Amino acid sequence: MKITVKVWRQASSDVAGQMVSYPLDDISPDTSFLEMLDILNEQLIAQNIEPIAFDSDCREGICGMCGLVINGSAHGPLRTTTCQLHMRTFQDGETITIEPWRAEAFPVLKDLVVDRGAFDRIIQAGGYISVNTGSAPEAHAAPVPKVKADRAFDAATCIGCGACVASCPNASAMLFLGAKITHLGELPQGQPERDARVVKMLNQHDFEGFGGCTNVGACADACPKEIPLDVISQLNQDLRRSLVKGY
Repeated sequence: MKITVKVWRQASSDVAGQMVSYPLDDISPDTSFLEMLDILNEQLIAQNIEPIAFDSDCREGICGMCGLVINGSAHGPLRTTTCQLHMRTFQDGETITIEPWRAEAFPVLKDLVVDRGAFDRIIQAGGYISVNTGSAPEAHAAPVPKVKADRAFDAATCIGCGACVASCPNASAMLFLGAKITHLGELPQGQPERDARVVKMLNQHDFEGFGGCTNVGACADACPKEIPLDVISQLNQDLRRSLVKGY
């Protein structure tokens, strides 16, 4: 394949960035998208040009590190993580535009790398269970209905990649927040702190500069783990209950 990639280049968060075009020849259709960037970086290094900075770790669609806006879509044209996207998805001779996540709460650090520490701070605000439960209980000590267990598991598959934020016109993180609220709220262990949890995490969400949810649904469409949109409804239900209780 012969392609042209237009990549966002920005030396640091303190300077302005710009799109830069690079031609690439002889790219195998079976090459993953990140491997294509590796090949490009090898060529840039050989030309004494600063390589393109981008995030990746597991490259197996598990860790959520690889977040790129490709041709205007979070993670690209397929509903998957960037690392699981392959060049056969694109056409020979195509120009591919690559940008970092665009959100006030995700400042660009360098090139395609953004600071997603806001997600960590939301979790630190209340996305955990701090009740001292002692040693591991017997497996059947706290029965959990299968419907609730399945829903908790589905919500817990969120990998915190940030595609929901990048795809939302308001740069809202409500799908991420709803997933974390739901997966703890459906389990018995999450009940003692359930009401305080949603208030603390939502306050941190707003403090970080994420936008509000207007039910566009682009977040769920872009989510590589197919987190359902109704986790936001669960978040709102928990919030109303907590406010009634005076939290």
